[in-house]
Amino acid sequence: MKCKITRNAAKVIKRELDKEENTGKKLRVVVTHAHGDHAHYGLDMDTPKETDVVVSTDKEIDVILEAGQPFLDGVKIDYLYFPEEGFVITNPTQGNHGDH
Repeated sequence: MKCKITRNAAKVIKRELDKEENTGKKLRVVVTHAHGDHAHYGLDMDTPKETDVVVSTDKEIDVILEAGQPFLDGVKIDYLYFPEEGFVITNPTQGNHGDH
């Protein structure tokens, strides 16, 4: 499984991971809603479970993904400042290039 994190997103995620309440946790990407051929995503701080895969990224952030969930393989995490500030999670490998 693969996960890509942009430079903007990595800065924000690392700040969260450095907080005391997140000691020992990793970033988890979840499918919050799936319909048809695409999914909507969410982020959380968590610890891996037996059914998870931990993926290392080039931004030195380990990401927890649920094994066997095809919508998570190839997910891309970005952080935008315009038009509104926040995370944007897509999966271009699944044809998901943004919310509709």
